[in-house]
Amino acid sequence: MAKREHLALFKRDVILWNRWREKNAKVRPDLTHADFSGQDLRGLDLSQADLMEADFSDANLIRTNFMEANLSGANLNNAILMKAELNNAVLRGANLSDADPSKADLRDADLQGTQMINADAEQANGVGANLSNSDLTGSNFRKASLIRANLSQSDLSNADFTEAVLVRANLQGATLTGSNFTKANLSGADLTGADLTGAILKGATMPNGAIHQ
Repeated sequence: MAKREHLALFKRDVILWNRWREKNAKVRPDLTHADFSGQDLRGLDLSQADLMEADFSDANLIRTNFMEANLSGANLNNAILMKAELNNAVLRGANLSDADPSKADLRDADLQGTQMINADAEQANGVGANLSNSDLTGSNFRKASLIRANLSQSDLSNADFTEAVLVRANLQGATLTGSNFTKANLSGADLTGADLTGAILKGATMPNGAIHQ
């Protein structure tokens, strides 16, 4: 199927699209550069789809399946990604500013170089995710699971990691000024070269296992 046909089928009906995906599991939909801004795409199966530079700004993507999809350079500004499946997805250079990926599955996702300013990722599962060289300023990661996540060289200024689990996370060279790590678990995390100026660490478990007072 050509890209134009994929797009036409996509626009007809969500249920019809998902059924087509089930019957054509080996086909990788080509929806690159498509405009889905402001649309209600809840529960849609976009797994393994090529969505490079697609526009999902202001879209409703609750429980949408993006597993192993290519979202490189995609615009997800202000999108609702609550409980979305993004495990093993590629989001390099994507814009997730003001987005809501709370409780989303981001396991092993590639988010290198993303812009994720003031996003709400509370309780997100980011185990093994790569968020290096990204701008995560002011984002909410309260109670998020970021075990083994790569946050090196990222700007995490004023981000909230209250009660987040960052066990063995890579925070080398990260900017953590003004960030809140209250009761966060940083056991085994690598903070080499990180800037913790003004960071709140009350009750946090530090890399050496000690509880910060």
